[in-house]
Amino acid sequence: MRVIGCYDSKLPDCDGKTNLVFMASVKTAPGRLALRPVFLSPAMYVVASCLAFCCFAAGQVAYPEQEIRIRDLPSLTARSTHASDVLAASLEIAFNDRQVCCGYDSALEDTVQSSDPRSLEDIANNLQGKHLLSDGRPIRVTAEYLPANAVNSGRLISMILSQHPPLMEWNSHLYVVCGVTYVETVDNSTGSDMKAIHKILLQDERFSDARREVSFDRLVDDWSKVQGLLLVEAALQ
Repeated sequence: MRVIGCYDSKLPDCDGKTNLVFMASVKTAPGRLALRPVFLSPAMYVVASCLAFCCFAAGQVAYPEQEIRIRDLPSLTARSTHASDVLAASLEIAFNDRQVCCGYDSALEDTVQSSDPRSLEDIANNLQGKHLLSDGRPIRVTAEYLPANAVNSGRLISMILSQHPPLMEWNSHLYVVCGVTYVETVDNSTGSDMKAIHKILLQDERFSDARREVSFDRLVDDWSKVQGLLLVEAALQ
């Protein structure tokens, strides 16, 4: 027997709100299943409400919250808490190639040092384009700045799935985005799906202790205090 939570608009409660009715898929004959209402105790109702996915009247299914992360991020800490050192460490993690960024004799050493560490747009403009490795080989850097109002769930989730950690500026501090948690809702009638991000999982490269792990909670924190995201990539020409 499989229990499914369904919102049934035909069953309003005494306040005129929609009730949550639990149905069970029951085997009635070989190869045949039928849905029947299940009456749960209050404790079982709470558990089923939290664990079962919900099939809404419009044919929508909401799946449990999922978490995805960037795998094997370099473990680096900024040399100091100064914004320029935090930027260098964060970009070194994002590029994950020391020939490219951002230490001594790397292709982007001077470019990073000359960038405004509190402006993702300035950083993107300086990084974008052709640079030379220490052995003379050319690379092309792609740097995309996304202001906060241009960030959407699908794009951010795609960055994480492709294992490209963006940088995020929040409250004028720079963080490396290392993962997200999100809830996916699928509309069975159209086949479309919607992903709503709950938390953005971050690393603060100023610290190496418990303060390093930070999260931005979309239900609690103020998105207007996010300055934007920066996505970087480098490839040999």
